[in-house]
Amino acid sequence: MKIALPSRQNQIDEHFGHCEYFTVFTVNDNHEILSEEMVSSPADCGCKSNIAQTLAQMGVKMMLAGNMGQGAVNVLNGYGIEVLRGCSGEVKNVAEQWLAGTLA
Repeated sequence: MKIALPSRQNQIDEHFGHCEYFTVFTVNDNHEILSEEMVSSPADCGCKSNIAQTLAQMGVKMMLAGNMGQGAVNVLNGYGIEVLRGCSGEVKNVAEQWLAGTLA
């Protein structure tokens, strides 16, 4: 499984539509991070770009985000990507907390 986090300087970007890049973690069935990659953010990031399609084609199933409008959530959901909003902090920490079931 893959999870994506809108990122800026290794932190969750509070503005999904304006993030610098997406951090994508590949995770195994034991909830361990196997690899990390960065995906460039398109010029018109957010629900008006092709980022949902791009991430879905990569196998992303979960988006851990800060602030995101309902339109963007709907677009991501339409591509089979579940969204959890309200996240903040260092991207790997957030991913590990979600995998451990301790993300508040």
